[in-house]
Amino acid sequence: MALKDDFLFIFSCMLAISLSSSILGRPATFLEDFGITWSDSHIKQIDGGRAIQLILDQNSGCGFASKRKYLFGHISMKIKLISGDSAGTVTAFYMNSDTNTIRDELDFEFLGNRTGQPYTVQTNIYTHGKGDREQRVNLWFDPAADFHTYTIMWNHHHIVFYVDEVPIRVYKNNEAINILYPKLQPMGVYSTLWEADDWATRGGLEKIDWSKAPFLAYYKDFDIEGCAVPGPTSCASNPRNWWEGTAYHALNAKEARRYRWVRLNHMIYDYCTDKSRYPVPPRECLAGI
Repeated sequence: MALKDDFLFIFSCMLAISLSSSILGRPATFLEDFGITWSDSHIKQIDGGRAIQLILDQNSGCGFASKRKYLFGHISMKIKLISGDSAGTVTAFYMNSDTNTIRDELDFEFLGNRTGQPYTVQTNIYTHGKGDREQRVNLWFDPAADFHTYTIMWNHHHIVFYVDEVPIRVYKNNEAINILYPKLQPMGVYSTLWEADDWATRGGLEKIDWSKAPFLAYYKDFDIEGCAVPGPTSCASNPRNWWEGTAYHALNAKEARRYRWVRLNHMIYDYCTDKSRYPVPPRECLAGI
């Protein structure tokens, strides 16, 4: 009987460890959760792998991705963007299902600018292969002077993009009125640094100045807390996951005030109000975002 009890105790401990590792992950170093996907010579580890430097020059940009995919959760990184003249560059932090025509994707894209002009953050959301949901916000601080935290919260109720705990984008789950919402496909976590001067700065009017190269961006404090796939299939539907708690079903009063402040003072483009593209606003815009 004692042997049986010992076995059950050990099995329970192993199961608990397995479940927790599938749900929560705050890696101490970059390589614990990520791998380089593009141009490893342009990504350098710093501080024993607890931070990294991304490099863009005329030879190449670079990128990295999480080793696993996740279905719902809270993903954040601290990023220090390219300093000085960054026009024509894009630093991206995003989630992607990597499923081609039916992909789901949640994008942060940081669009560089000429020295002294504000950095623009573009967000976009793809659901079942349909994107074209761009919004752009000018940051209210210099994101190249220090690290700032950029977060994607994704649960069954909404998707929220945060900058230093300030919500800049909300996409609600409106499946009840037949509006698509990403909830079936796990997504990996990605980042890239690349040249896109055909569109990134003032619609491509401002070109990259290669005399300012190399362009450098820095990342640290990689934090992924979500349901890892492969992993327990019950994880994604578990209402006890902290990001599914009642407090995260909608913005709280403080977040709602901050969100209104961003939209009133710093939003420079919203696809919902672009009548040249959408004479009739998309249904999710009418449903409230």
